[in-house]
Amino acid sequence: MKTRHFVTVWNPGYSSTSMEAHLDMLLGWVRSFRDDSDKTPEDDVYVWWGKVRSAHRQRPLEHLPDILGATTAADSEEEQHLYLTDYRSLYVGLVAEITDQDPRADDAAHVPAYYTDRAMNSDCWFKLWDIRRLVADDTVAVVDALARLRNTRYSDQPVSLYGGMVDMPLIVTREPAVELFGDESRDLVTGGTPWVQFDAERSGTAAMEKELRDNVLGDAAWRRLDPAARTFLATAESIFRRNREDPGFDFSPVVIDFAKAMEVQASLTLATLVSRAPVSAHRVLVDGKQVDLTKGGLSIGQLAWALREGVIHRAIKQLGPRYDWIATSLSPVLSELKDVRNPAAHQGRVSLEVALNMRNKLLGVGCEGSLVRLTSALAR
Repeated sequence: MKTRHFVTVWNPGYSSTSMEAHLDMLLGWVRSFRDDSDKTPEDDVYVWWGKVRSAHRQRPLEHLPDILGATTAADSEEEQHLYLTDYRSLYVGLVAEITDQDPRADDAAHVPAYYTDRAMNSDCWFKLWDIRRLVADDTVAVVDALARLRNTRYSDQPVSLYGGMVDMPLIVTREPAVELFGDESRDLVTGGTPWVQFDAERSGTAAMEKELRDNVLGDAAWRRLDPAARTFLATAESIFRRNREDPGFDFSPVVIDFAKAMEVQASLTLATLVSRAPVSAHRVLVDGKQVDLTKGGLSIGQLAWALREGVIHRAIKQLGPRYDWIATSLSPVLSELKDVRNPAAHQGRVSLEVALNMRNKLLGVGCEGSLVRLTSALAR
């Protein structure tokens, strides 16, 4: 059975306050676990999100039994997600539990005071282990992201902001299934910290993300980028533009974040392509142990090495001519990035010239950019 996910809109009129209240509470539990895991076990790191009941609706939520039944009906091992939007931004929560019992009765420490302060009641509650930002202040990107979900109560049509956001929460499916909170990808991107903490530490990138989409990479390439890769790119480009006139500036953070963006996107692309290949190409020996490439999570050096393996190289070539660049050219590109990134991460100062060279090759300034070529492999 397909795993069912959910889409809902932040409470009208209080959208910013609502999201901030939940993020702040979840971050508080993350800090408590980080500072003293004996007093705050990892199982205590969560927050409740309530589907607020409209004061103008008198009848019960018609599809509430289907929502509650999803906790037992979704019998696969896939993650279950709650997508949260105010039409300008989009977040996703990792669902641990769904209930129609108000958790304020016996678990108030995990429920934002927001609900009680505004005398709000909810049809149901979602227990969220983590919350990840997918889009920041970009309605166009929200429209595109939600269109990948299928509304089960509307003939499995793509979710649309324009006329389709009724009877919240929507019950949706997604094919192919995606893992947004897996340990491998989280370790690669955040170093193991929860997504809610990673996003809090990298806020303020929305304007640069739109600039890169509209004026550098283009809509098609941007749409195929992993959300974390977008964040790394926007952070790197912001730092670069602010400091490119300063000859004494150390561009190590720029090089590290550009390389991280490529690492994240290359890992996603390789996992996607290998999943289409025979099972014999799914696993490869990396650093002395068998690794399932379809799970992602490889470092930039490991990716470069895996792509040189004969079975992987042949498997990607056999997918068709459009993947020749991935099979033959991506490994040298990643090796070059690794050779620049590693000294930047461990030995200190990086010059403007080095950062500029990396940045131009990735973004395609004066050349065909590696990121555009990489994302083209994910085109349908």
